[in-house]
Amino acid sequence: MLIVAAVACQQNEKKDKDVVVAAVYTKEDSARFDKAKLYFKVLPLQANDSVNQITDAKVKLGQVLFYDTRLSKTGNNSCNSCHNLAAYGVDNLQTSKGDEGRSGDRNSPTVFNAALHNMQFWDGRAATIEEQAGMPILNPDEMAIPHKGFLVTRLHKDTVYHKLFVSAFPAEAEPVSFANVRNAIGAFERTLLTPSRFDKYMEGDLSVLTSDEKTGLSLFIDSGCVACHNGVGVGGGTLQKFGFFTDYRTLTHSRVDDQGRLKVTSVKSDKDVFKVPGLRNVEKTFPYFHDGSIASLDSSIMIMAKTQLNKTLSGDEVKNIVAFLKTMTGDIREEAKKIPDELTTTK
Repeated sequence: MLIVAAVACQQNEKKDKDVVVAAVYTKEDSARFDKAKLYFKVLPLQANDSVNQITDAKVKLGQVLFYDTRLSKTGNNSCNSCHNLAAYGVDNLQTSKGDEGRSGDRNSPTVFNAALHNMQFWDGRAATIEEQAGMPILNPDEMAIPHKGFLVTRLHKDTVYHKLFVSAFPAEAEPVSFANVRNAIGAFERTLLTPSRFDKYMEGDLSVLTSDEKTGLSLFIDSGCVACHNGVGVGGGTLQKFGFFTDYRTLTHSRVDDQGRLKVTSVKSDKDVFKVPGLRNVEKTFPYFHDGSIASLDSSIMIMAKTQLNKTLSGDEVKNIVAFLKTMTGDIREEAKKIPDELTTTK
């Protein structure tokens, strides 16, 4: 009798599970998932690159460099100062302060998942994460290192760094170089990916999102947000005019008249053209836009709908889109958030 009762119990549990599965995987769910697969991709384990191959030794060196304030002229800033890995790769300031205490004119974007983007910086002037890594170091308003040789000489004097560079670049006669500083930081940043619930959804677990989150996903697709915010980074792949239907300044009340990529190309049509930011972890990477002019994610969504799509979203629509975007808040590796032990030796 006990055996019969146990079997009956198991059968009832199986029926209950089947009912739940049937309730979750509806035709509407399947259609939404099929549509999502047209626009989004699952996050890889790391952002591999054929030119700058990722190795453990290179990543280790890159992490030490990322946290070292000696990459700035007077030692006030490290990469982590503006791209705090414990805070989703940002400092949550409108604009960041450089080595000499001056604030920049653009918001510091997150470094998490940035290696998957097709370009770097708000104006897209760097093609790769490695190219990007070297530019703030030499920028007088950021880390203010006067020239490449200045930093190489500084690092050369440190025995711990010498060992780390030799280990990371064993085939090179002069492994301590500015190019290898960039490559090591780039290799480290290529591991800074944040898998999320949304990735589980894209892998086929349709039950992982709530009803509001699914509604938000459908709105995000059907409203046209996916025209720019798509791919593995949910953005980061194109340059677009900010203010397609109306001047963005009328809604953001921006204090600085930043004309975007025009400063790089001097081409008139590039006025107000900016890199489309990736939206992974967007819940945590406030304030928003190139100038950090908007603190609220809700407000940012309404502004984007108006300027880019000429649409006025209802309060419920904004709430659901926010719910969807929060599903892309991912996990940060605990090891990445730790200041390397080597820095206590090298200083």
